Amino acid sequence: MNHLHRWLRSLVGLALVAGAASAVQASDYEPPRMPDGTPDIQGVWTNASLTRMTRSNEFDSLIIPKAKIDELTYNSYYNRRLREDNKPTDPNEGAPEDGNTQKGYNNFWIDPGSTYGKINGEYRSSWIVEPESGQIPYSKKGRMVRAQAFRAGGDEESGAVGMYDGPEVRPVGDRCLISFGSSAGPPMNNVMYNNHYQFVQTPGNVMINVEMNHDVRIIDINGKHDHPNIREWFGSSVGRWDGDTLVVETRNVHPIQEMRGAFPLSTKGKVIERFTRVSDGEMLYEFTVDDPEYYSQVWKGEMIFTKDDERIFEYACHEGNYALPGILAGARAEERERASAGN
Repeated sequence: MNHLHRWLRSLVGLALVAGAASAVQASDYEPPRMPDGTPDIQGVWTNASLTRMTRSNEFDSLIIPKAKIDELTYNSYYNRRLREDNKPTDPNEGAPEDGNTQKGYNNFWIDPGSTYGKINGEYRSSWIVEPESGQIPYSKKGRMVRAQAFRAGGDEESGAVGMYDGPEVRPVGDRCLISFGSSAGPPMNNVMYNNHYQFVQTPGNVMINVEMNHDVRIIDINGKHDHPNIREWFGSSVGRWDGDTLVVETRNVHPIQEMRGAFPLSTKGKVIERFTRVSDGEMLYEFTVDDPEYYSQVWKGEMIFTKDDERIFEYACHEGNYALPGILAGARAEERERASAGN
């Protein structure tokens, strides 16, 4: 099982910090090529990393000093959690008391990566490179849309939280519609597990099979965007080759995806992605988000994808999705209690 293989490898991840992927393209690097002459970017790649989209408060700049990388890696949240959860269980300890645990997943399923991303020889504290703060520059409307995604039915000004009592207001991940955290994008993002992507390439299309929730993106090479009234999951993606770089423009994401909590994208917005194979084992992923409605400025990022010999396995979301029926059953129970109390 691929989760087990990756989990075992993560145990030795701290010893591999010095060998973390660097995404430095040698000036004389010649990528493998497809029969039509375009670079071959096929295969399974992963963006698993301790680096996240936005910069956390523990960092004050994009570049992590090399002198601090070992300490920061060792003390990072996921590596600390890995060490703690790998400790032998005390059979006399008993079950945790109510409210004494915040983990929705046991350690076996957690596979976020164990090293920080390294691009152009520099360890990165965030994938965002612009603005300089490493934060997403939401506009007022963007903040409102993002808040609504988390507090459906609530009031942003007062901070009231909605009931989340119907399936329509639950996040897309809960409903097994598409992946959470923008794994499939655009822009694509790494989360706490299932950070693998399978690229399949033909002269007319590039397909990205996303391990998380078996999402699939199909990029039309040298095509045209769908009519704006046709809004698909992950939007309408049109690609072209700029030298050895695949450039993809995406517009018109699905209306439900537009309201996603991570990176909402309005009908006025577009995302430009650039995929460049910089070595046999590395691919540089760059993206630009341009949406004057949901963001106060254009924002940009860089991410490293690393070649992997793993396979993509089925993600059986609905078959094991007890969260949604549990949440809805709880809401119905509360309604019955209020009704019986005369409220």
